[in-house]
Amino acid sequence: WRSLPLWTLATGAVLGLLPACASTASEPPDPWLCLNLLRASALAFALGLAFLLDDPARHTTAAVPVRRPVRTGLRLVLVVPFMALCWTAALFLVPAESRPPMGGISLEAAALMVLALAWALVAVRHSETGEPGIAISAGLLGAFFGAALLLPERWALFVGPSDPHWDDAHRRWAGVLVVAVLVGARSLAEPLRRRRTAVFARR
Repeated sequence: WRSLPLWTLATGAVLGLLPACASTASEPPDPWLCLNLLRASALAFALGLAFLLDDPARHTTAAVPVRRPVRTGLRLVLVVPFMALCWTAALFLVPAESRPPMGGISLEAAALMVLALAWALVAVRHSETGEPGIAISAGLLGAFFGAALLLPERWALFVGPSDPHWDDAHRRWAGVLVVAVLVGARSLAEPLRRRRTAVFARR
């Protein structure tokens, strides 16, 4: 618990709740605005999670008997339920009459947050950096706005509930989620460089 980047996670949670709170600023609340405010909330939560595995003492704790998958799992158990609660709060802060379909927008949020976690797991496994969060958050921002602005219409991810491509877009979001889960699970193992070093040391 004490090794978690608590201030960064708390900042992500607060920044994620602010757009949802702002959804009541217009009367009556605009559904398209509320949808995009919830997307901003999901992005803020994902940016907070991008820092979950930041650990300046990463290289000094590598020799402890508890393996990295267990330590990473404990971090996820401590933080993921809190982020899920924050997302639920953000959903219900949006007025019911202007709230987008909860299943679809929650799928988008889950895909973004799992993508951030998977990216962090890959960075820890394949690099020596102890604090990859800044680079991951920058990449996540770039990917988010790139997908919003550059994807052609037939591959669009960010569409409105009234758009005939809403279901197709969320099938693509489901694909992003599945790939992120698989990549993250594959990257839970010990970092590659450490394993190779240990093999050479035994030789």
